[in-house]
Amino acid sequence: MVLSFKQRMAELAEKKDSNIVLALDQLPEDARSLVEIGIKILEKTHPYICAVKLNHHLVLPLGLFDGTKKIVDKAHNLNLPVIMDCKINDIGYTNRVISENYFNAGFDAVIANPFVGWDDGLQPVFEVAEKMSRGVILLVYMSHKAAWEGYGQIVHDPNADELKAQYLVFAQKALAWNADGAIVGATYPEKIREIRTILKEKVPIYSPGVGVQGGEVKAAVEAGSKYLIIGRSITLADNPRQAAKSFRDAAKD
Repeated sequence: MVLSFKQRMAELAEKKDSNIVLALDQLPEDARSLVEIGIKILEKTHPYICAVKLNHHLVLPLGLFDGTKKIVDKAHNLNLPVIMDCKINDIGYTNRVISENYFNAGFDAVIANPFVGWDDGLQPVFEVAEKMSRGVILLVYMSHKAAWEGYGQIVHDPNADELKAQYLVFAQKALAWNADGAIVGATYPEKIREIRTILKEKVPIYSPGVGVQGGEVKAAVEAGSKYLIIGRSITLADNPRQAAKSFRDAAKD
């Protein structure tokens, strides 16, 4: 039986005793080779993390099937799944092509934006993911200051015939679509707590924004985050290995 991405993440997090997802997005500016420095950071931090997340910061300058794939392959050699933070947000045909390319490049899961809906929206992404045994994580509430402008707006929920916050509707979609995870910023623990009441144990919460953006490990974990996505506070640290270990230990405590 092939395990789902959600199941593989849970098993690996337990095995490694870590819920830290390293966002390998921004690397030191003096790096002569993004691939080289990215791989070195993975080698230093892999004992204390359970997965890796990449954004366009690396994919654009390195190329999907060139430098990016080298980093993805290195992560896999270290037994780390890799999430592509591409925030898929287009029509169904385009979304299908996007997800197929990232999965063919080796990514284990993609992040998608539920704004586009299901029919001729994200349905093809979930179909490709199921066919290729990959994962789809939905963007429910972002970590930046202006997140409220979109994800916090009050909308009409036709299913319940009532007004509610957009992020609550998105949380319900994550549940209905059987997503492998939901992104909720660590900078908003009150939102994590509220969304957790909807998702419970069925859809794990991934929380970016710890460290540089002001999110706190303890607050996010206590509110209901299962995985903490941490980037610059590790990648730009003087000692990335020690930084990763410190965050891992803080989340355990």
